[in-house]
Amino acid sequence: MKTINATLCYIQHNNHTLMLHRIKKENDLHQDKWNGLGGKFESGESPEDCLLREIKEESGLTLLEYSLVGLLTFPKFDGNNDWQVFLYQATKFEGEIIESQEGKLEWIPNSQLLDLNLWEGDKYFIKWMLENRFFSAKFNYLDKQLIDYSVNFY
Repeated sequence: MKTINATLCYIQHNNHTLMLHRIKKENDLHQDKWNGLGGKFESGESPEDCLLREIKEESGLTLLEYSLVGLLTFPKFDGNNDWQVFLYQATKFEGEIIESQEGKLEWIPNSQLLDLNLWEGDKYFIKWMLENRFFSAKFNYLDKQLIDYSVNFY
């Protein structure tokens, strides 16, 4: 078992959030789910290095303004490894959206975000993010089902 460090970002514009419908990768743990953008750290990267690289790779966008809004812990999320995720929200960016290799990118009205096929825990932390509450949360899953969670707000 190891800890995988990753970033996750929700890019917002005009009361919409850029979401990725994970429908393209084979053997994708997130198959058919909607997610924000992000991914695993590469060697030597800071959370911000990873964030900027992943957003550029997945969307073609360059973030100009972003902020850390939470820390997420997912023990044994993939069945073996713990995931530690730095959660960001971005409001300013430049560039043109490209076709993602992982799925379909789509601007979703914020009022409809929680209606998407999300991981159960995402429904909690997306709500907290939209309420501008900084937090650290742990979500325990077993066989892709949320068992429980805990959260601290700051």
